[in-house]
Amino acid sequence: MADRLEAVLSEHATWLAVERGLRPNTLSAYRRDLRAYESFLRSRGVDDPAAIDESYVRDYMAARSAAVDDGPPPAPATVARALVAVRSFHRFCVDEAFVSTDPSEDVHAPRVPLGIPKALSEADVSALLASVTGGDPRALRDQAILEALYAGGVRITELVGLNRADLDLEGGLVRVFGKGAKERIVPIGRPARAAIATYLDAGRPELLARARAGPRAGDAVFLNARGGRLTRQGCWGIVQAAGTRAGLGDRVHPHVLRHSCATHLLDHGADIRVVQEVLGHASVSTTQVYTKVSAKRLRAVYEAAHPRARTIPIA
Repeated sequence: MADRLEAVLSEHATWLAVERGLRPNTLSAYRRDLRAYESFLRSRGVDDPAAIDESYVRDYMAARSAAVDDGPPPAPATVARALVAVRSFHRFCVDEAFVSTDPSEDVHAPRVPLGIPKALSEADVSALLASVTGGDPRALRDQAILEALYAGGVRITELVGLNRADLDLEGGLVRVFGKGAKERIVPIGRPARAAIATYLDAGRPELLARARAGPRAGDAVFLNARGGRLTRQGCWGIVQAAGTRAGLGDRVHPHVLRHSCATHLLDHGADIRVVQEVLGHASVSTTQVYTKVSAKRLRAVYEAAHPRARTIPIA
């Protein structure tokens, strides 16, 4: 029979999936982190959430931050993610009245350095988009994928999850479901609309006709060579292959096109709140990292906007 800790962890996992609607990849990350936390607690003889106090959480985070087998210590982001999972569990316990206090409330994660996304130049993006040639179904699909990733700045999971009902090509809009199943509408430009329309007319039907027995693609926009819904791994491989053909090496993956979309929008004067909406960021602080990418743009905007930027020559 399951003990109290196992039972509450199971209820929390159900809550994450049903109430919060987390994506499968996010759920898997939570489960991995909480399995590690559970193992730590059991090694200390704890089998009931009510027995966990702040010292256990601090000791776990200290152990989580330490190097293993003489290797390097885990990255701060990895440790911070582990604490997010632990806090989610304890907050759930309080909200459901399993316990009266949250032992993780005053435990802080290590500071995570703010990285600057590495965007492609506009010339590199043009080379990437030109790297797909031919009119066979897979080439039409690959062209549509590259155009859509760059035009809409969508995540790879959002792209492969698209259904035909999510497309409004005449209006230049795509409906995507982001983190936490949050819905948003993303605009796409004419080249992307044209590429997707051509693929839907001349590429997708032939790929769908190849479907074998088993799960069908249904309404999926992007199909694999066997007629099923394209996976994240399959999409990743398509983008990397295009990067290799364009001479960009291993610099290219789907998220780089998302970074490039955001950076180029800001470079051409887009308001940061608009970029936030396009990318689906819950907080504008997440979007602000892209404003640090282009020092050239920063200088140009400053010189154009500040009344004394050019008054006194710089020695």
